[in-house]
Amino acid sequence: MDRNRKIYIAGHKGMVGSAIWRALEEKGYSNLIGKSSKELDLKNQVAVKEFFKNEKPEVVIDAAARVGGILANNTYPYQFLMENMQIQNNLINTSLQADVEKFIFLGSSCIYPKLAPQPLKEEYLLTGPLEPTNEWYAVAKITGVKACEAIRKQFGKDYISLMPTNLYGPFDNFDLKTSHVLPAMIRKFHDAKQNGNTPVELWGSGTPMREFLYVEDLAEAVVFALENEFQDNLYNVGTGTDLTIKQLAELIQKIVGHSGELKWDSSKPDGTPRKLMDVSKMDKAGWKAKTSLEEGIQKTYGWFLENQENFKEVKI
Repeated sequence: MDRNRKIYIAGHKGMVGSAIWRALEEKGYSNLIGKSSKELDLKNQVAVKEFFKNEKPEVVIDAAARVGGILANNTYPYQFLMENMQIQNNLINTSLQADVEKFIFLGSSCIYPKLAPQPLKEEYLLTGPLEPTNEWYAVAKITGVKACEAIRKQFGKDYISLMPTNLYGPFDNFDLKTSHVLPAMIRKFHDAKQNGNTPVELWGSGTPMREFLYVEDLAEAVVFALENEFQDNLYNVGTGTDLTIKQLAELIQKIVGHSGELKWDSSKPDGTPRKLMDVSKMDKAGWKAKTSLEEGIQKTYGWFLENQENFKEVKI
């Protein structure tokens, strides 16, 4: 890949997009384009078309999405479905019309059926019902995957989809109303520690198992996908290892230094029992994650401590 190729990163201000931007800059890519949501509303088809007409990107990386945890998905199902479809449809279709040569679509492991066999293989897509607590977001992302697959099939273009497992890292969302489980735990344990090691209450039973990927590892996977031609349209990106939510809580509690009580509210939903990715396709392609969970959480908590006065609060 030519380092001067014009690359547009949609969502470059978010946790994922900013990590991709940093990874590309470190590799010597010098022609990167990014627009904030205030500068370019990706839900606006006319505005997106005008942007592509003026900027003429040669490569597009779609890291833009409305994201959130169980509470946000349950509370705002329409926004999670419609806004994500609007964003990705505008980007994918305009890229096709503008003859963009390479498109990398980023989704989520929640696209797979709730009770699919573990670990999750790419071929399990659309083989069973989704997890109800995030099906709106999942359905939107599935349409993006299938749109890229259809373009690949019909037009022979290098449009691929990368499905990361649960992500965390610098610039994460630590707002307790809308954040995912790992950053929410960091925030909860930190606040409780500051308040004299008060008890921390967490949702569910603590028994579901989850896999987590440090966002800078995902960024490296995106750069790898950019610089290589993949044979298929869909690839899982993760570590291939998981742990229970209870084990995660105890690890974060240790790293944060909270010594109070840990309580589980079993009246709250657990979500999918297990979501472990089969990452053998990416492994075979030549890429592996390198950051351990403990190292990644330590880095993330360090970032949180340095930025806690102005970290991202999400407004719905």
